[in-house]
Amino acid sequence: MPVRKKQDQVCRQCHRVLDSDKEACIVCGDSNLSTDWQGYVVIIDPKQSEIAEKMNIDLPGRYALKVR
Repeated sequence: MPVRKKQDQVCRQCHRVLDSDKEACIVCGDSNLSTDWQGYVVIIDPKQSEIAEKMNIDLPGRYALKVR
């Protein structure tokens, strides 16, 4: 029987990708999380990133591009 991995969750407010065991976002504190998301971007240096600027991201981390 295959082991099923829990799906990562994404904060609907700031789009941060979180581990599946979180109950609220570690960045903004919002508890409105979703497992229905698409796209993935890793921001390493938000001050130098045009993508981070367009997504209003101030902290490095993993982010989803689209969250439902």
